[in-house]
Amino acid sequence: MAGEIPDLVALERTGTGKGAARQTRRDGMVPGVVFGGDKDPLAIQIPFNELFKRLKAGRFKSTLWNLKVEGHEDVRVICRDVQRDVVKDLPTHLDLMRLRRTTKIALFIPVEFINEEEAPGVKKGGVVTVVRPEVELVCTAGEIPEKITVDLTGMNINDVATISSVELPAGTKPTIDRDFVIANISAPTGLATDDDEEGEDEVAADEVEVVGQEEEE
Repeated sequence: MAGEIPDLVALERTGTGKGAARQTRRDGMVPGVVFGGDKDPLAIQIPFNELFKRLKAGRFKSTLWNLKVEGHEDVRVICRDVQRDVVKDLPTHLDLMRLRRTTKIALFIPVEFINEEEAPGVKKGGVVTVVRPEVELVCTAGEIPEKITVDLTGMNINDVATISSVELPAGTKPTIDRDFVIANISAPTGLATDDDEEGEDEVAADEVEVVGQEEEE
């Protein structure tokens, strides 16, 4: 289970309706609402600069947040919608959904690579190329893995690590059905160039032999 769920700090919003929402924006806040979880909706507001920074960081809508509102218990939420100004493309309202521990959600989980020194391909000068530093998994809100681990032991040059070769935490599964690549060990540039040159030399030698045989005939 993830050790760190980022906090999202908000304030309770007393006024509702379009007029109150406009005033909230004039005060440098973004209005929002928290719903779900068998509780009444809660009107909130978040500082514009803080929300804008979170949105620019990416994957705001696929991140599980620990919502902190003064006077209320902390609750896990996920963003279901961010409304934006049609001209300026700036956030004007957001909807957050409370999650039960058994709720299934899709989140991006970071990938950790271990035993790189035990990979024959790396010992030969190969390079580990990471295709997916994160993998999107479906998991329950109460059992979110902190990371998934890819063991590079025994991998040689041109070998690939796919999602099917990874032991996923219980109760999780990828959002993509096919067996996709997470990383591979590619040949060093110098080795690849040498191999190409050797191949060209062999072809040239074959051509010389053929020409010689034709002349003898």
